[in-house]
Amino acid sequence: MRLDDSAIADRVVTVRSGTVLAALGVFAFSFTFPATVWALKGFDAWTATGLRSVLAALVAGTCLRVFRVPLPRRDQWRGLAVVSLGCVLAFPILTTLALTTSSTAHSAVVVGLLPLATAVISSRLTGHRPSRRFWLAAAVGASAVVVFTVAQSGGGLSTADLFLFGALVLCAFGYAEGGRLAREMAGWHVIAWALVLALPVTGAFAVFGLATEPLHVTGEGIAGLLYVALISQFGGFFAWYRGMAEIGVARASQLQLAQPLLTLVWAVLLLGEHLPAAAPVTALIVVACIVVTQRSRS
Repeated sequence: MRLDDSAIADRVVTVRSGTVLAALGVFAFSFTFPATVWALKGFDAWTATGLRSVLAALVAGTCLRVFRVPLPRRDQWRGLAVVSLGCVLAFPILTTLALTTSSTAHSAVVVGLLPLATAVISSRLTGHRPSRRFWLAAAVGASAVVVFTVAQSGGGLSTADLFLFGALVLCAFGYAEGGRLAREMAGWHVIAWALVLALPVTGAFAVFGLATEPLHVTGEGIAGLLYVALISQFGGFFAWYRGMAEIGVARASQLQLAQPLLTLVWAVLLLGEHLPAAAPVTALIVVACIVVTQRSRS
Protein backbone atom coordinates (compact mmCIF):
# COMPACT_ATOMS: atom_id res chain seq x y z
CA MET A 1 0.00 0.00 0.00
CA ARG A 2 1.36 3.40 -0.92
CA LEU A 3 1.95 5.99 1.78
CA ASP A 4 -0.94 8.12 0.52
CA ASP A 5 -3.26 5.12 0.51
CA SER A 6 -2.16 4.22 4.03
CA ALA A 7 -2.83 7.76 5.25
CA ILE A 8 -6.27 7.72 3.65
CA ALA A 9 -7.07 4.35 5.23
CA ASP A 10 -5.97 5.62 8.64
CA ARG A 11 -8.14 8.68 8.21
CA VAL A 12 -11.17 6.52 7.32
CA VAL A 13 -10.63 4.41 10.45
CA THR A 14 -10.31 7.55 12.58
CA VAL A 15 -13.51 9.04 11.18
CA ARG A 16 -15.40 5.81 11.76
CA SER A 17 -14.15 5.36 15.31
CA GLY A 18 -14.78 9.03 16.08
CA THR A 19 -18.32 8.76 14.76
CA VAL A 20 -18.99 5.68 16.89
CA LEU A 21 -17.59 7.37 20.01
CA ALA A 22 -19.60 10.54 19.46
CA ALA A 23 -22.74 8.45 18.87
CA LEU A 24 -22.13 6.58 22.15
CA GLY A 25 -21.90 9.93 23.91
CA VAL A 26 -25.19 11.03 22.37
CA PHE A 27 -26.84 7.78 23.44
CA ALA A 28 -25.65 8.26 27.01
CA PHE A 29 -26.82 11.88 27.09
CA SER A 30 -30.24 10.97 25.67
CA PHE A 31 -31.23 9.53 29.08
CA THR A 32 -30.29 12.75 30.91
CA PHE A 33 -33.71 14.42 30.92
CA PRO A 34 -35.67 11.31 31.99
CA ALA A 35 -33.05 10.69 34.69
CA THR A 36 -33.34 14.32 35.81
CA VAL A 37 -37.12 13.93 36.11
CA TRP A 38 -36.53 10.87 38.29
CA ALA A 39 -34.01 12.82 40.40
CA LEU A 40 -36.57 15.60 40.90
CA LYS A 41 -38.89 13.07 42.55
CA GLY A 42 -36.49 12.95 45.47
CA PHE A 43 -34.61 16.24 45.32
CA ASP A 44 -35.57 19.78 44.32
CA ALA A 45 -33.76 21.63 41.54
CA TRP A 46 -30.83 23.24 43.39
CA THR A 47 -30.18 20.17 45.53
CA ALA A 48 -30.29 17.81 42.55
CA THR A 49 -28.00 20.02 40.48
CA GLY A 50 -25.50 20.57 43.29
CA LEU A 51 -25.31 16.94 44.39
CA ARG A 52 -25.05 15.73 40.80
CA SER A 53 -22.00 17.88 40.07
CA VAL A 54 -20.36 17.35 43.48
CA LEU A 55 -20.61 13.57 43.14
CA ALA A 56 -19.24 13.73 39.60
CA ALA A 57 -16.39 16.00 40.76
CA LEU A 58 -15.45 13.58 43.54
CA VAL A 59 -15.27 10.69 41.08
CA ALA A 60 -13.38 12.82 38.56
CA GLY A 61 -10.91 14.06 41.15
CA THR A 62 -10.29 10.50 42.33
CA CYS A 63 -9.58 9.37 38.76
CA LEU A 64 -7.21 12.28 38.19
CA ARG A 65 -5.33 11.38 41.38
CA VAL A 66 -5.21 7.62 40.77
CA PHE A 67 -3.90 8.02 37.22
CA ARG A 68 -1.57 10.84 38.27
CA VAL A 69 -2.80 13.20 35.58
CA PRO A 70 -0.62 16.33 35.46
CA LEU A 71 -2.10 19.78 35.89
CA PRO A 72 -3.28 21.44 32.67
CA ARG A 73 -1.03 24.03 31.09
CA ARG A 74 -1.65 27.66 31.99
CA ASP A 75 -3.12 28.41 28.56
CA GLN A 76 -5.65 25.55 28.93
CA TRP A 77 -7.35 26.83 32.08
CA ARG A 78 -9.38 29.45 30.20
CA GLY A 79 -10.92 26.80 27.97
CA LEU A 80 -11.60 24.58 30.98
CA ALA A 81 -13.36 27.50 32.67
CA VAL A 82 -15.66 27.78 29.62
CA VAL A 83 -16.40 24.04 29.82
CA SER A 84 -17.15 24.42 33.53
CA LEU A 85 -19.51 27.33 32.94
CA GLY A 86 -21.40 25.74 30.06
CA CYS A 87 -21.41 22.00 30.80
CA VAL A 88 -21.03 21.80 34.59
CA LEU A 89 -22.91 24.88 35.83
CA ALA A 90 -25.31 26.44 33.31
CA PHE A 91 -26.70 23.42 31.46
CA PRO A 92 -27.51 21.29 34.53
CA ILE A 93 -29.19 24.01 36.58
CA LEU A 94 -31.09 25.67 33.72
CA THR A 95 -32.41 22.40 32.29
CA THR A 96 -33.32 21.13 35.75
CA LEU A 97 -35.26 24.32 36.48
CA ALA A 98 -36.99 23.97 33.11
CA LEU A 99 -37.97 20.37 33.81
CA THR A 100 -39.81 21.41 36.98
CA THR A 101 -42.53 22.90 34.74
CA SER A 102 -41.89 21.50 31.26
CA SER A 103 -42.30 17.95 29.97
CA THR A 104 -39.29 15.84 29.08
CA ALA A 105 -40.43 15.54 25.47
CA HIS A 106 -40.85 19.28 24.98
CA SER A 107 -37.53 20.10 26.67
CA ALA A 108 -35.69 17.52 24.58
CA VAL A 109 -36.91 19.05 21.34
CA VAL A 110 -35.95 22.59 22.37
CA VAL A 111 -32.43 21.46 23.25
CA GLY A 112 -32.33 19.87 19.80
CA LEU A 113 -30.97 23.25 18.68
CA LEU A 114 -27.73 22.51 20.55
CA PRO A 115 -25.94 20.91 17.55
CA LEU A 116 -26.43 23.95 15.34
CA ALA A 117 -25.40 26.31 18.14
CA THR A 118 -22.27 24.23 18.75
CA ALA A 119 -21.35 24.21 15.06
CA VAL A 120 -21.81 27.98 14.73
CA ILE A 121 -19.81 28.79 17.86
CA SER A 122 -17.07 26.34 16.94
CA SER A 123 -16.67 27.85 13.48
CA ARG A 124 -16.37 31.31 15.00
CA LEU A 125 -13.82 30.20 17.59
CA THR A 126 -11.65 28.16 15.24
CA GLY A 127 -12.09 30.02 11.96
CA HIS A 128 -13.15 26.73 10.33
CA ARG A 129 -15.81 27.00 7.64
CA PRO A 130 -17.92 23.90 6.89
CA SER A 131 -19.40 23.49 3.42
CA ARG A 132 -22.62 25.19 2.31
CA ARG A 133 -24.29 21.80 2.05
CA PHE A 134 -23.37 21.12 5.68
CA TRP A 135 -24.84 24.42 6.85
CA LEU A 136 -27.99 24.00 4.77
CA ALA A 137 -28.68 20.56 6.24
CA ALA A 138 -27.95 21.79 9.77
CA ALA A 139 -30.25 24.79 9.28
CA VAL A 140 -33.08 22.61 7.99
CA GLY A 141 -32.75 20.26 10.96
CA ALA A 142 -32.71 23.16 13.41
CA SER A 143 -35.69 24.80 11.69
CA ALA A 144 -37.67 21.61 12.05
CA VAL A 145 -36.91 21.65 15.76
CA VAL A 146 -37.96 25.30 16.09
CA VAL A 147 -41.26 24.74 14.26
CA PHE A 148 -41.98 21.70 16.40
CA THR A 149 -41.21 23.61 19.60
CA VAL A 150 -43.30 26.67 18.79
CA ALA A 151 -46.23 24.50 17.70
CA GLN A 152 -46.10 22.50 20.94
CA SER A 153 -45.89 25.73 22.98
CA GLY A 154 -49.06 27.13 21.44
CA GLY A 155 -47.25 29.71 19.36
CA GLY A 156 -45.19 31.26 22.15
CA LEU A 157 -42.25 30.61 24.43
CA SER A 158 -42.56 29.82 28.13
CA THR A 159 -40.16 30.58 30.97
CA ALA A 160 -38.99 26.98 30.72
CA ASP A 161 -38.18 27.55 27.04
CA LEU A 162 -36.06 30.58 27.95
CA PHE A 163 -34.17 28.49 30.50
CA LEU A 164 -33.60 25.84 27.84
CA PHE A 165 -32.41 28.32 25.21
CA GLY A 166 -29.97 29.82 27.71
CA ALA A 167 -28.75 26.33 28.60
CA LEU A 168 -28.13 25.28 25.02
CA VAL A 169 -26.21 28.46 24.10
CA LEU A 170 -23.89 28.24 27.10
CA CYS A 171 -23.50 24.48 26.70
CA ALA A 172 -22.59 24.99 23.04
CA PHE A 173 -19.63 27.13 24.12
CA GLY A 174 -18.64 24.36 26.54
CA TYR A 175 -18.88 21.69 23.83
CA ALA A 176 -16.88 23.76 21.36
CA GLU A 177 -14.11 24.50 23.85
CA GLY A 178 -14.15 20.93 25.14
CA GLY A 179 -13.82 19.53 21.63
CA ARG A 180 -10.86 21.83 20.99
CA LEU A 181 -9.15 20.88 24.26
CA ALA A 182 -9.74 17.17 23.57
CA ARG A 183 -7.20 17.49 20.76
CA GLU A 184 -4.58 18.48 23.33
CA MET A 185 -5.51 16.21 26.26
CA ALA A 186 -7.62 13.12 26.81
CA GLY A 187 -11.34 13.81 26.58
CA TRP A 188 -12.01 12.59 30.11
CA HIS A 189 -9.27 14.89 31.41
CA VAL A 190 -11.21 17.85 29.98
CA ILE A 191 -14.47 17.14 31.78
CA ALA A 192 -12.67 15.93 34.94
CA TRP A 193 -10.73 19.17 35.35
CA ALA A 194 -13.85 21.18 34.49
CA LEU A 195 -15.77 19.41 37.26
CA VAL A 196 -13.00 19.95 39.79
CA LEU A 197 -12.69 23.61 38.77
CA ALA A 198 -16.44 24.15 39.34
CA LEU A 199 -16.52 22.31 42.67
CA PRO A 200 -16.60 25.44 44.90
CA VAL A 201 -19.69 26.70 43.04
CA THR A 202 -21.46 23.35 42.73
CA GLY A 203 -20.70 22.68 46.39
CA ALA A 204 -22.43 25.98 47.22
CA PHE A 205 -25.41 24.86 45.10
CA ALA A 206 -25.63 21.64 47.11
CA VAL A 207 -25.36 23.39 50.50
CA PHE A 208 -27.96 25.98 49.49
CA GLY A 209 -30.35 23.32 48.21
CA LEU A 210 -30.01 21.06 51.22
CA ALA A 211 -30.56 24.02 53.56
CA THR A 212 -33.63 25.45 51.80
CA GLU A 213 -35.33 22.64 49.88
CA PRO A 214 -37.25 19.65 51.24
CA LEU A 215 -36.06 16.09 50.62
CA HIS A 216 -38.39 13.30 49.50
CA VAL A 217 -35.84 10.59 48.88
CA THR A 218 -37.15 7.76 46.69
CA GLY A 219 -35.59 4.89 44.78
CA GLU A 220 -36.24 6.65 41.48
CA GLY A 221 -34.79 9.86 42.87
CA ILE A 222 -31.54 8.18 43.88
CA ALA A 223 -31.29 6.25 40.59
CA GLY A 224 -31.86 9.41 38.57
CA LEU A 225 -29.32 11.37 40.62
CA LEU A 226 -26.67 8.67 40.23
CA TYR A 227 -27.21 8.51 36.47
CA VAL A 228 -26.91 12.24 35.86
CA ALA A 229 -23.89 12.40 38.18
CA LEU A 230 -21.90 9.43 36.92
CA ILE A 231 -22.96 9.25 33.26
CA SER A 232 -24.49 12.54 32.12
CA GLN A 233 -22.01 14.72 34.01
CA PHE A 234 -18.87 12.61 33.64
CA GLY A 235 -18.88 9.19 31.95
CA GLY A 236 -20.68 10.21 28.77
CA PHE A 237 -18.07 12.87 28.08
CA PHE A 238 -15.35 10.21 27.76
CA ALA A 239 -16.75 9.10 24.42
CA TRP A 240 -18.23 12.46 23.41
CA TYR A 241 -15.12 14.62 23.63
CA ARG A 242 -12.92 11.91 22.12
CA GLY A 243 -15.30 11.56 19.21
CA MET A 244 -15.34 15.34 18.72
CA ALA A 245 -11.53 15.38 18.68
CA GLU A 246 -11.41 12.72 15.96
CA ILE A 247 -14.10 13.93 13.54
CA GLY A 248 -14.35 17.63 14.39
CA VAL A 249 -16.69 19.61 16.61
CA ALA A 250 -19.08 20.69 13.86
CA ARG A 251 -19.60 17.23 12.39
CA ALA A 252 -19.86 15.50 15.78
CA SER A 253 -22.37 18.08 16.98
CA GLN A 254 -24.76 17.13 14.18
CA LEU A 255 -25.00 13.59 15.53
CA GLN A 256 -26.63 15.18 18.54
CA LEU A 257 -29.64 16.01 16.38
CA ALA A 258 -30.64 12.42 17.16
CA GLN A 259 -30.58 13.03 20.92
CA PRO A 260 -34.01 14.67 21.27
CA LEU A 261 -35.53 11.85 19.21
CA LEU A 262 -34.03 9.23 21.49
CA THR A 263 -35.13 11.21 24.54
CA LEU A 264 -38.68 11.30 23.16
CA VAL A 265 -38.64 7.51 23.04
CA TRP A 266 -37.35 7.26 26.62
CA ALA A 267 -39.96 9.80 27.75
CA VAL A 268 -42.69 7.51 26.47
CA LEU A 269 -41.17 4.22 27.61
CA LEU A 270 -39.77 5.30 30.98
CA LEU A 271 -42.01 8.19 32.02
CA GLY A 272 -45.26 7.39 30.23
CA GLU A 273 -45.41 10.81 28.55
CA HIS A 274 -47.59 11.42 25.51
CA LEU A 275 -45.63 11.51 22.24
CA PRO A 276 -46.58 14.62 20.21
CA ALA A 277 -48.20 13.80 16.88
CA ALA A 278 -45.61 15.85 14.96
CA ALA A 279 -42.70 13.86 16.40
CA PRO A 280 -42.49 11.22 13.59
CA VAL A 281 -42.32 13.93 10.91
CA THR A 282 -39.67 15.82 12.84
CA ALA A 283 -37.78 12.57 13.31
CA LEU A 284 -37.65 11.87 9.58
CA ILE A 285 -36.44 15.38 8.79
CA VAL A 286 -33.77 15.31 11.48
CA VAL A 287 -32.48 11.86 10.53
CA ALA A 288 -32.22 12.98 6.89
CA CYS A 289 -30.24 16.03 7.99
CA ILE A 290 -27.87 13.86 10.00
CA VAL A 291 -27.18 11.73 6.93
CA VAL A 292 -26.45 14.80 4.81
CA THR A 293 -24.17 16.46 7.36
CA GLN A 294 -22.19 13.26 7.91
CA ARG A 295 -21.61 12.87 4.15
CA SER A 296 -20.71 16.52 3.65
CA ARG A 297 -17.15 17.67 3.84
CA SER A 298 -16.56 19.77 6.97
